[in-house]
Amino acid sequence: MNDVTVTVPDAAATRALGERLAGVLRAGDLVLLSGPLGAGKTTLTQGIGTGLGVRGQVASPTFIIARVHPALGAGPDLVHVDAYRLGSLEEVDALDLDTSLEESVTVVEWGEGKVEALAEDRLEVEVRRPRGGGDGAAGPEDLAGASPREVRVTAVGARWAQADLAGVLAPWHR
Repeated sequence: MNDVTVTVPDAAATRALGERLAGVLRAGDLVLLSGPLGAGKTTLTQGIGTGLGVRGQVASPTFIIARVHPALGAGPDLVHVDAYRLGSLEEVDALDLDTSLEESVTVVEWGEGKVEALAEDRLEVEVRRPRGGGDGAAGPEDLAGASPREVRVTAVGARWAQADLAGVLAPWHR
């Protein structure tokens, strides 16, 4: 397992980190995002979408559960899922994420404990904001995006065994 923790100063840097991560993602990759409300999961996904060069504004798919952003070029589509409202593995299965997994990059917010079975190889990304309530959640004063985030990226599986995540995240790696 390959594990790197970085601190990014604000929302813009969180997007930039997502863009850098997109540079190592390819069709078939699964990225699980965890962290409290307001930590920056969707902000990171916006950066991934920019880095992949996909169509459409990447926004939280909380109420529609999953949104597909088609690639504008030769790269993979982005499937952005918000599993927050999903209460069971059966509800996750009903999304048929495995049918698009091989040709897309699939990013799942709140997927911890729900979608790991989709792929042995994945990136697990935890985003936390040290300010706010002390639990990593953003407080009202943080909503403008001017507070730092701690981002821990854990590579799981053979696909990521030789990945240089520290190099990818070098601008923020401590």
